[in-house]
Amino acid sequence: MSATPTLKLRARIYCGEEIAMGPGKADLLAAIAEEGSISAAGRALGMSYRRAWLLVDAMNRCWRSPLVETVAGGSKDRGARLSATGQAVLAQYRALQARIAEVEASDEYALLRSGVRAAPLPGAPDPAG
Repeated sequence: MSATPTLKLRARIYCGEEIAMGPGKADLLAAIAEEGSISAAGRALGMSYRRAWLLVDAMNRCWRSPLVETVAGGSKDRGARLSATGQAVLAQYRALQARIAEVEASDEYALLRSGVRAAPLPGAPDPAG
């Protein structure tokens, strides 16, 4: 564990109770764009095809337009690619992540961090016994 307090912010966009976009889904979109298939993207990220497919399905159900388009069959064009919406969502989400990362360099964060102990004090005894 780090002796220096750290700030961990993650942007998650919800669609009801479902995460429509978060860091892992953004990484999956980027891998699909790079690899050209859901299975290859899943392998590149160390996840099963089923897990990758479930994440793609959730994204496609949450956004007004699908983020990932698939082409099944034996043609040379088979696989998956980001739709125009998927490309835009990924770019906008990455820009949001970059802005969130800037917070760590902020004066507000530095002031908060300076007041946090390296480790918590032992817990107080339970007054109930």
